[in-house]
Amino acid sequence: MSKIFQNVSPQEGKQYRVIVWGAGGVGSHSIRAIAKRPNLKLVGVWVHREEKVGRDAGSLVGIKPLGVIATGDADAIIKMDADCVCYAVAGSDTGKIKECIDDYCRILGSGKNIVSTSVPALVYPKAFDSSMVKRLEAACEAGSSSLFVSGMDPGFAGDFFPLALLTMSDRITSVRAIEIGDYRDYPVDFLMRRVWGYGQPPDYQPLICRPGNLTRSWGPSIRMVADALGVQLDEIREKAHKPKVTERKLEIAVGTIDPGTIAAIRFETVGVVNGREAIIIEHVNRISSDVALDWPSAAHPLTYRIIIEGKPNITCDFQFGFLHQGDDPSDHGMIGTAMRIVNAIPAVCEAKRGLLSAFDLPLTVPQQAFGSTHPIKSFD
Repeated sequence: MSKIFQNVSPQEGKQYRVIVWGAGGVGSHSIRAIAKRPNLKLVGVWVHREEKVGRDAGSLVGIKPLGVIATGDADAIIKMDADCVCYAVAGSDTGKIKECIDDYCRILGSGKNIVSTSVPALVYPKAFDSSMVKRLEAACEAGSSSLFVSGMDPGFAGDFFPLALLTMSDRITSVRAIEIGDYRDYPVDFLMRRVWGYGQPPDYQPLICRPGNLTRSWGPSIRMVADALGVQLDEIREKAHKPKVTERKLEIAVGTIDPGTIAAIRFETVGVVNGREAIIIEHVNRISSDVALDWPSAAHPLTYRIIIEGKPNITCDFQFGFLHQGDDPSDHGMIGTAMRIVNAIPAVCEAKRGLLSAFDLPLTVPQQAFGSTHPIKSFD
């Protein structure tokens, strides 16, 4: 079992040179954050889309120009002098795991550390594909570099956060982490219609629920919690509930959802301990609040709920965005996802070489993140 929470201290006063690889949702938020942090310096940006090539990175993400020009030349950017690459391209969700691993190996072998959200199953490398792990470890050895992958889910919501709550436990019967999300504003058509199955006939099996996919995606987080608690898993089970359909036409970000087609999905990845379902990561996702009323629900559009049965019993919800201030919960969730890796950059750069999990890093709180442009607001 890993020694939990290693004491890795970033060097005080050091500025880390960072490349951002991909300027989509996570990449854009990463660029904005890096530009504001005195201990980080943006030195390069790689982009996939031709229309982004040649643009200033700041202008690309809606802030003042930064003097860093986006490029589509991967070879050139790998040759740049940098401490870390913030790798944020679409990966597992779009079936591009191998392409991401190939990129990881090239970057690591060049001597650069990586923080990434693109292959979330690598949140706990011990539970990832062994052949790919060997490739990545060899690249880390060659470049004396490190790789850290995190995110919100898989990631913080299903492993790190439940473990923090479990520090208050005497006895544990089960721990369940649930994402309860309203996906109506999610703009990616392939993910919405094929991966999640929205708008498909009721007998359609969403790609995410096909055999093996839940274990590949959330199994590592289950393993991470089990190892932290010092228990042996009997097995990991997959449970895909029958999707629920809408009775009315819906208009969402990716278009029209017809009556009689899928509008809510629910699935569970279950770690079994001593014959009992003990560590569970569950998703309950809808595109309308009036669908699947018998499933778990929350008043907030994006809620992560941790339920610990034992002594004491614990239930804890955390949510993204203040609705009374007009925040976009999806955007705030994307910011949280990006900051899981941006805030880890100094610690990853100072960590031992190799594949890292949250167990191998200190608490990755942001440095010098308080600013006059974002005052703390009263709830009165």
